[in-house]
Amino acid sequence: MYSSETTKYLIHLTLQIEGVVDKPDVVGAIFGQTEGLLGEDLDLRDLQRTGRVGRIDVQITTKRGETKGEILISSSLDRAETALLASSLEMIDRVGPCTAHVKVDRIEDIRVTKRRKIVERAKELLLEDFDEGTINSDDLLDEVREVIRIEKLEYLGEERVHAGPNVMASDAIILVEGRADVINLLRYGIKNAVAVEGTNIPRVIIDLCSQKTATTLLDGDRGGELILRELLQVAEIDFVAYSPRGKSVEEMSRKEIVKALRNKVPVEVVIEHISGEGTAEARAPAPVPETEVDKLPEQQKSVKEGGQKVPSTLGEHMADVRDKKIARFLSPDFTVIRESKAAELEGALQTLNDDVEGLIVDRIVDQKLLDQIGGRNLEFVAARDFKGIIKRPLSIRLIKIG
Repeated sequence: MYSSETTKYLIHLTLQIEGVVDKPDVVGAIFGQTEGLLGEDLDLRDLQRTGRVGRIDVQITTKRGETKGEILISSSLDRAETALLASSLEMIDRVGPCTAHVKVDRIEDIRVTKRRKIVERAKELLLEDFDEGTINSDDLLDEVREVIRIEKLEYLGEERVHAGPNVMASDAIILVEGRADVINLLRYGIKNAVAVEGTNIPRVIIDLCSQKTATTLLDGDRGGELILRELLQVAEIDFVAYSPRGKSVEEMSRKEIVKALRNKVPVEVVIEHISGEGTAEARAPAPVPETEVDKLPEQQKSVKEGGQKVPSTLGEHMADVRDKKIARFLSPDFTVIRESKAAELEGALQTLNDDVEGLIVDRIVDQKLLDQIGGRNLEFVAARDFKGIIKRPLSIRLIKIG
């Protein structure tokens, strides 16, 4: 029986027949018209029987009364015998009652093809699968520093919640979701973070919030929203900082963390919609304590231009827009992208680009306007008030500026 393991060559032949035939007709013509042509030693039936020639693979298509296709025959004969066999197949001039033309297209050396595949795979293994064990000094330092950060973690209260080393000594704390978030803040030098560890708020967290200025920095997903709602019901929260939408605190970079903390908003301006029922009482944003801002690394502060302070935080922009009847579109770094009259907001939304982070508008936002805003992929909307809101987009924070 023929074995593919011993195949050396693959004969490729093209076939053209002036008429309509089937595969068995082609195979029969090959055996019939080559029988005895090359003698007993190279008789095709005997070669197949002894396994020196493989099966005859015929692929044909018929169109407009003509049949065309390809014939593949594998061979374990030597080069001369294979060439002789291939040339004999070109003598086939009829298939059934139809005129046929058979021509050798090429003789493929299977060993060369296999060798080429072996070399290509070896290259892939050499480039991808070897663990070279290269030494990266930065990776080693990060690994050592990670151990130090973990050793600096403290456990507070009977619940043994994870916290940074400066939580008890600091006047302000940052509430995050879990241990990995505390470690990430430690990585960037923020040592007053404490983990809430889920929606079942530990007693030690409630006590700390009553004694210190508390800022929440939770994941930008549904879980973070649920924890925030729970905290606002049981603890005295002062400020809310928001992570980028869909991002967890443990994944945030230094720049993202600093930006989120710098643009935290007083808890009074956070409007909550719980099952579409009611909103939190709101007032104008209170200023962020300067001492708290100064503690943040690489803090960017407002600069003076022409004797006027340029707003650089969300709270400053809200204070600047209030009572001016304008709408202001902000970029991710809280610079002004576009400003228009509040009454012309609907028109401005039609030409809004993808770089806008949020909107501050000195007018009342109703459900119809909120629906238009919801299709613009904004992170937040700050408005004078929200009236008749029945369906609130889950991806947008609503902030009341009073």
